[in-house]
Amino acid sequence: MPKADINKAGWEQSEFPILCETCLGDNAFVRMSKQEFGRSCGTCARPFTVFRWNPGTGMRFKTTVICQTCAKIKNVCQTCLLDLEYGLPTQVRDTALGVESEAPTSEINREYYAQNMEGKLDGAKSLLDVNSRQTSAGKEMLKQLARTDPYYKRNRPHICSFYAKGECNRGDDCPYRHEMPVQNELSKQNIQDRYHGHNDPVAKKIMSAHAANMGLQPPEDQNITSLFLTSLSPSSTEQSVRTRVLKSLPSVQPSQLKSVVHVAKTRCAFVNWKDRASAETAAQAWANGLEIDGEMVNVRWGRSKGASGAKPAKPAGSSSAAVAAA
Repeated sequence: MPKADINKAGWEQSEFPILCETCLGDNAFVRMSKQEFGRSCGTCARPFTVFRWNPGTGMRFKTTVICQTCAKIKNVCQTCLLDLEYGLPTQVRDTALGVESEAPTSEINREYYAQNMEGKLDGAKSLLDVNSRQTSAGKEMLKQLARTDPYYKRNRPHICSFYAKGECNRGDDCPYRHEMPVQNELSKQNIQDRYHGHNDPVAKKIMSAHAANMGLQPPEDQNITSLFLTSLSPSSTEQSVRTRVLKSLPSVQPSQLKSVVHVAKTRCAFVNWKDRASAETAAQAWANGLEIDGEMVNVRWGRSKGASGAKPAKPAGSSSAAVAAA
């Protein structure tokens, strides 16, 4: 921290960036340029040391976009903002582990929050090491989704905007890719959503695909907003189920939970939500099961009242029959 100028108190100085293997590239002799206070952080807006380098032949130059304090808080790469351990978006990791994002999303108190976090991070690699409360189901989900090998294709040059308009006359000398852009939900990404784990289209695609593979494909009937839990612990109560459900979904407001119907005789429960979006978020988070009162609970979608004769959907991690949701 620079102390010569009081106006620079809180500005960040560093000697080497925090990067994932993909962003660093496969070149063992990579050369980097460093500029102190070269730009403001994309999340907390504090000036920080910017690094710029070329990860490999035919790749585009990459640069750091957030400061090291913000990167340590979320344990993410300073460039791509993906988790350093699993290579996944923060929304996927936080949903699986039930971690709540405490960083302010508005401009108010962003710098103050980042400065306070520096003290908590003293001696720890990330804030997740300080507030570690990982569950077995969440860790298993992350192991299945983790990207273990570098994906250097992500470092390719951007698409040439002039080529897309039919106006590029550089030919093979153009440093950008001559491809037509594809417009879909993945083309609308931004730093704030990726960092804070809100409305990240990449994370939504990963979690929805995983839930479908685990037998939790959302039913076509949009009126179904209930999830059915089986194999509950004999000691479970309606209050313990409700508490665990809300604790495992910090991104969902407690007011979105409509009711919890616990049937002690059959050791099952219905979790009813007020909207479909909250139900789908819960299904994605519990794709590998949910631990309640020391027991791993099986999760499946409920059924509409008029579908009593239909075949039930396959539960996540179990092959037992489904029961119609009330």
